[in-house]
Amino acid sequence: MIPRLKFAHLPTPIEAMPRLSEILGGPHLLVKRDDQTGLAFGGNKTRKLEFLLADAQTQSAQTLITAGAVQSNHCRQTAAAAARFGFKCILVLTGDQPAQVSGNLLLDHLFGAKFVWTEKDQREAMLQRTFDQAKEQGLKPYLVPYGGSNTIGARGYVYAVEELMAQIDSRCLRDTGSLDWIVFASSSGGTQAGLVLGARLFGYKGKILGISVDEPEQVLQDRVAKLASETAESLGKQIEFSPAEILVNADYNASGYGVLTEAEREAIHLFARYEGLLLDPVYTGRAAAGMVDLIRKGFFKKDETVLFWHTGGTTALFAEKYQSDLIEG
Repeated sequence: MIPRLKFAHLPTPIEAMPRLSEILGGPHLLVKRDDQTGLAFGGNKTRKLEFLLADAQTQSAQTLITAGAVQSNHCRQTAAAAARFGFKCILVLTGDQPAQVSGNLLLDHLFGAKFVWTEKDQREAMLQRTFDQAKEQGLKPYLVPYGGSNTIGARGYVYAVEELMAQIDSRCLRDTGSLDWIVFASSSGGTQAGLVLGARLFGYKGKILGISVDEPEQVLQDRVAKLASETAESLGKQIEFSPAEILVNADYNASGYGVLTEAEREAIHLFARYEGLLLDPVYTGRAAAGMVDLIRKGFFKKDETVLFWHTGGTTALFAEKYQSDLIEG
């Protein structure tokens, strides 16, 4: 029996996006609402944390330690999970401590997290140092990997595919025909690794396309293939993935991580004004911008069905750094 704490609101719904499909003149569009997983405004990390926190409990840990950017969705959900299950939480955040607390950082404070600030190139060293110090202090730390992306966290999206397959077989998707594509934001690799392994295990035959938020194509392909293979082994399955099997598009991240461009801004407004759906400026905004551009270029066939897997993060809309850029003049 694989240790798991079931606190996510599952299954997350699948909804059609008819108005967006019409305005783009492209394929039939659906959205999988992992922004509604329930923990601290939801998001994809909640699925991973069900397995990671269970593992922490089996090790009798008392303190969760993880790292991310100032507006990290992963850190926000980790801090919330720590509060819910009685762990202390230490977050190693990259960059300068802002004068104004907003967005995810505000929520981190509300959940009682403690903070360590560092530069991005020192993040891994500072994370290890923070872990070692917590251990010396008797805090019984548990290291939650960046993005929750290890063989334990990736299991969340292995079983998300099992959930998806049950929905495909149910009435909610019978009228759409085959589900040809899954499109989503990919960065630390755990979500994509879980999806490609889950597809293999549970029989999903469509294509899984990660829109890279911040990594070159080859880097992300290598990372996902390795993690998917290792996750399979951790589940007692001998399945090897090659980088060539991992579909990644890295054409939309040249501006850099967390930099809002006109493409993300347009995608956020399109989803909001045609479907009443909120995206975030960093992950889903960039993935949606990529999907929209690919639709306009004819990458997807008009008779195909494309599911946009919404990984959450909408609380970053309320970060001070993005607010003025999101308002149209």
